[in-house]
Amino acid sequence: MATITKRDLTHRIAERINQTRVVTETTIQTFLDEVIDELARGNRLELREFGIFEVKMRAARQARNPQSGATVHVPARAVVHFKAGRRMKALVPGSILSVGANAAGAQGSAGE
Repeated sequence: MATITKRDLTHRIAERINQTRVVTETTIQTFLDEVIDELARGNRLELREFGIFEVKMRAARQARNPQSGATVHVPARAVVHFKAGRRMKALVPGSILSVGANAAGAQGSAGE
């Protein structure tokens, strides 16, 4: 499995749409900035067939410091949640995103 960077994607997209890399990079960065801005405003972002980004609040909780064993308060915080869309689920076979994977089975296999 390879790691693909934004630069790699920019080069691929620029070639595919026959556009300069500079214009493509600016377009991609503008898109990503807009996604971040919308999430920062607390909005839900739905990209059909790709997925849904939304901000969810994680409740405050008590945790334990593994070294000292002391109880530590972890404050509530906002986290970005992503739910894969139908097309992504269909095109990523065998993953926890796959259509028909039940929640319990998907969670159990993700940590292995």
